[in-house]
This record gives sequence, C-alpha cells and structure tokens, in this order.
Amino acid sequence: MDQNKIYSVRMRASEEESHENGGKHISGGELLSSYQDLPISVNTLLEKALHHPRGKPDFFQIQCEVVNQPIKRVNPLTVQTNEVSTVKEGQELARFLLEKTGVPKDIIEQAYKQIPEYAVRGAILIDIHTGERIDGRIDKGVRVSRMDWQRENFEKWAMSKAVSASPRLKEALTLATKVCDHPFTIAELCWSDDPNYMTGYVASKNIGYQRITQLKHYGDERGCRIFFVDTLSTINKYVSYLEEQPIFVQWEEDHD
Repeated sequence: MDQNKIYSVRMRASEEESHENGGKHISGGELLSSYQDLPISVNTLLEKALHHPRGKPDFFQIQCEVVNQPIKRVNPLTVQTNEVSTVKEGQELARFLLEKTGVPKDIIEQAYKQIPEYAVRGAILIDIHTGERIDGRIDKGVRVSRMDWQRENFEKWAMSKAVSASPRLKEALTLATKVCDHPFTIAELCWSDDPNYMTGYVASKNIGYQRITQLKHYGDERGCRIFFVDTLSTINKYVSYLEEQPIFVQWEEDHD
C-alpha cells in the first residue's frame, strides 16, 4: 500500500446471509482514509456494525481500495429541520419541496406511486421529463460511494449551526452534498429503511438539505432513495460520478 495515497474503506454487515446472497441488511458505511489511519477507520466501521440497534450481524465485509481520482472538496449543503405531526403531513411537505426544486408535479406523483417498488438497496434514478427509471438496475439501485467528512470539521460545523453532531446526520448530509453537487441532480428524496427512524429529507442545490421529522411510519423497513435527474444520454457518466468520484465535505465558514 502506498502511504501517500487515500483509501476507500467500506463496510457492510448483514444477518443470516451475506448481502450478495440476500442477507438482511444490518449496517453499512464508508470512510476515506490515509494509510496511517486505516486501522482507525476499520475499527470505527466495525464498531458501527456491532452496535447497530437492528441487532448483531452474522456477516461482515470490509473492503479497502486505493482512490486514484483527484479528490474534490465541497462545502456542505445548508440544513433546515421541518417539524411535522404526521407522516401524511411530512410527505405532503416533501411534495411541495420537490416542486420547489423544479421537479414537475406529475413526475413527483408518479414516483410516489412507485415507492414500494423502489424500496431496494441503493438509489433509484428518475428522469424528470419522462418519469422513467433510468439507472438500468433491476433488483437494486445505484450505490453512492467514495465520500467522507472528517469528524473534527463536521463537529465544528455542527457546533456553529447548533445542531446535533450525530453520525447519522453526518452520513446523510455528506451523501446529499455529493449527490446535489452534480449539475444533473435536480433533487433527492430519501428516508431510511431503519424501522426505528422516521425522519427523511429532500435535498437540492437550491433549497439545501431539508430534514422532515416524519416521512414514514415507525416500524416500516421500506427505505426510499430517489434521485430526480435531468439527463439521459450521459447517464453512464452520472452513475460513474456517484460511484467513483471521491468527495471530501469541507466546511469553511466564509462559504456559508
């Protein structure tokens, strides 16, 4: 291993079987690490897998690979929390926010009707002109990877914004920042497949990261991650960006 390079360290943990063989997802994560910090990164991800509220996994997978592409540094999206009383109210607010980003109303409604079908691992890509799914996958979506936000910088940002420095927010905001930094991304709609977590968000470059306190019912394990995309002919380049372009989120106060 080259001590001067950056490495992607990925973890997946599942129950009963491996992910490839249809095992139940327990936890996952990714860190971008220097050679010297590889042991810390591996231990951090293992600790996450071992202490997830979903239970103890039966299978662990740790993958480490060198990152050859130049790393881009991006300032995080702005964050706003929207308190709602019911799931219906939260999903109506999500519709409104998606329209605000420029996604046509009929495309939003078409996507909402397909959400049970879109409850797969990874992201579903929807063309905003046709409403068609364009990622070319069948039983899974596109995996967004190679992004990180150094903990010290994240905690400094959280303190300045008076928000919780939770690992969950760090992971979600890091991913949304990478996704929305690409010009083809019009908006992202997301809520977790964690049955104990009802919060979700709508994100885009122009409205930031809009956290909604209820987007699904407690106990529901059907997650949702939909990217509304304004492209078709260059979809392969867009998918390559999501999967391979390394991103460090780096908060700089004067860029807010």
